[in-house]
Amino acid sequence: MSLSLSSNAFSIQPTKYEAFRRRFSSQFISPIQVSSSTHACSVSHVNSPSFFKFSRERLNPIAASATSAAETAPSSFRDKTPKDINVLVVGSTGYIGKFVVRELVKRGFNVIAVARERSGIRGRNSKEETLNELKGANVCFSDVTNLETLEKSVEGLGCDIDVVLSCLASRSGGVKDSWKIDYEATRNSLLAGRKFGAVHFVLLSAICVQKPLLEFQRAKLKFEAELMKEAGEDDKFTYSIVRPTAFFKSLGGQVELVKDGKPYVMFGDGKLCACKPISESDLASFIADCVLSEDKINQVLPIGGPGKALTPLEQGEILFRLLGKEPKFLKVPIEIMDFAIGVLDFLVKIFPGLEDAAEFGKIGRYYAAESMLILDPETGEYCSDKTPSYGKDTLEEFFEKVLREGIAGQELGEQTIF
Repeated sequence: MSLSLSSNAFSIQPTKYEAFRRRFSSQFISPIQVSSSTHACSVSHVNSPSFFKFSRERLNPIAASATSAAETAPSSFRDKTPKDINVLVVGSTGYIGKFVVRELVKRGFNVIAVARERSGIRGRNSKEETLNELKGANVCFSDVTNLETLEKSVEGLGCDIDVVLSCLASRSGGVKDSWKIDYEATRNSLLAGRKFGAVHFVLLSAICVQKPLLEFQRAKLKFEAELMKEAGEDDKFTYSIVRPTAFFKSLGGQVELVKDGKPYVMFGDGKLCACKPISESDLASFIADCVLSEDKINQVLPIGGPGKALTPLEQGEILFRLLGKEPKFLKVPIEIMDFAIGVLDFLVKIFPGLEDAAEFGKIGRYYAAESMLILDPETGEYCSDKTPSYGKDTLEEFFEKVLREGIAGQELGEQTIF
């Protein structure tokens, strides 16, 4: 998440938060319509007697712990070849989700991507556009915010699920939306997956949950706790929780402004926080590793990109150097954020409808001052050296690409607050 400011406004950018506010009836696209992949999960036999036998044998989620699938499986799904491993991906059209789908498809997994009939920011993508964006995967149009609908959708696939991979996240970070998506919808994906045989769950979380001051962080932590509890109660079930640092997208909001001659905006002296940003493709690769890697089983996995941690000041200096311009910074006192939050908190008591506006202010304050690095529990300090690095893409390379090709595909979306 980033905070981007101009002379007129600033916007808070949650990283690829995907809102699910509508309910859609489930509909399935056959492998012929979706993908030419030879190992696609067939949905053409949903009316066959064997399918109905399959559906009747299913038990209630969580309590049943998917014993039906576990008892009949001669070995772990990790012993199979990727083409025989069914991976259900929720949040597949989000900023990171679509890269994860591509990486899984590239590695040969049988990917079932759950998507809304109208996906993307404000539902601007049609079904056809979604199918094109998720080429190589079997696309299942459904609604993750409705457990009954999601379970019927998964049942209609006519095949067991081995792994559930969630890239779900609230698009706005608002109070209700955070609990609806980061907790409830993500939990629905666990319940539906377990009901149909899933024995491993890969969760895309966030490193900022280490210091939970915001609603979306609390919602994520509540689900993480339930996921760990599920693994503790069933030794045949495992999880991998991925907590990345900042994404490149969340740090690119000021590139074009600076290119046009405006100053680079930062809070305080520009050294209040730091991060080890990671590219979407490197993060997708790490997440895909979690499907089969046994050393990532039942682990919380903080992860950043290559190189040292960068402060906003250093990020701005990189940008000016690439542009060949003299650095020009606008330093904003962090106290301005504190004042705005205080006013909003007061107004919420009178006008409850301002609840989300107050939360957005807190989100902006958090990302302006808190580092996206490992928080040392002993010292209470953020530590760059203890934050693992992965991948090869650097923020400087990302800035170069945006300066050369523009920000298309990296837009901040719909989170402008003031």
